[in-house]
Amino acid sequence: MTKLSVNINKIATLRNSRGGNVPNLLQVAKDLQQFGAQGITIHPRPDERHIKYQDAYDLKDVVHTEYNIEGNPVKKFMDLVLEIKPTQVTLVPDADDALTSNAGWNTIKHKDFLKEIILEFKRSGIRTSIFVDPAIEMIEGAKETGADRIELYTEAFAHQYGLGNKNGIDPYVQSAIRANELGLGINAGHDLSLDNIQFFKQSIPDLLEVSIGHALVAESLYLGFDNVVNMYLNKMK
Repeated sequence: MTKLSVNINKIATLRNSRGGNVPNLLQVAKDLQQFGAQGITIHPRPDERHIKYQDAYDLKDVVHTEYNIEGNPVKKFMDLVLEIKPTQVTLVPDADDALTSNAGWNTIKHKDFLKEIILEFKRSGIRTSIFVDPAIEMIEGAKETGADRIELYTEAFAHQYGLGNKNGIDPYVQSAIRANELGLGINAGHDLSLDNIQFFKQSIPDLLEVSIGHALVAESLYLGFDNVVNMYLNKMK
């Protein structure tokens, strides 16, 4: 079964909007795992507008499933990850002022840079994943960097699926097939939801993990975390 890693950035955003510690990010992470989530994802940004760097350290003792830290590998981020040693680091090329991740790596243009970064993480025993668009050349470039996995950037799929165009899955299927041929593990994330996750999972061969935050938190406002986590797990069986 594909693993569900819950991105808790939005919980941190809600907490930060009032100061203090409500909702309690660490307790939410504990509860999500108790409800069945198989991983916790965070994406600290330099301005700490949601996840704070201290959160990343505090969560180390709370996450007993898979701990995935996403981000742009600037020095501060790299130092954080190398000290914490999470299960997985996902490299995302977002600018400091990006509202949310909006593109995958050009793994050809940035191959040498990524190879150097990935080698340092792997020396510390951290599984590495690269955020990529569903393009064969980017998948092949990811293999050249030495990454263990790719994370398919799924915004385009989600948009097309919402319009009723199921053919929007096609480049993702082809990318997954190529990744499997190259021995790359496949993760996915961005705008996946209860509406589209089952179709996506059933279409992508050997999908190992999805990271879902915004939609899952929004859905949980109506249905509750326990219900929503298990609804995702059931759709991915």
